Amino acid sequence: MATAKHFVNDAKTLVRDSLHGLALANPHLALDSSQKIVFPRDIARVRAQQVTLFCGGGSGHEPAHAGFVGRGMLTAAVAGHVFASPTSSQVLACLRRVYAPDHGTLVVIKNYTGDVLNFGRAVERF
Repeated sequence: MATAKHFVNDAKTLVRDSLHGLALANPHLALDSSQKIVFPRDIARVRAQQVTLFCGGGSGHEPAHAGFVGRGMLTAAVAGHVFASPTSSQVLACLRRVYAPDHGTLVVIKNYTGDVLNFGRAVERF
């Protein structure tokens, strides 16, 4: 679908396509396509050396969240659908992927109702 404002292959895969492109353009990043999580390829090293930090939210504000994954910034980002929070299952999958047992993990939850609910629920389930 192409309009005067957008180039979109398929609205159903828009978020995954965008994250896939980000990972291809930045070889230090990896993508869990099923959960829409962007993280560094050397995540095991990062988890062993430092406190990890992750955030996420609805897509449509790119490069928000995933664009800030990298050294000295976010360890990972989890993306929801366009203008919708990631599900608590997605957030939980991200937390399990980045959790640093020796150093801890900081979960950044923004003040959007869906984020507060889904991130909070995932942290409780962890």
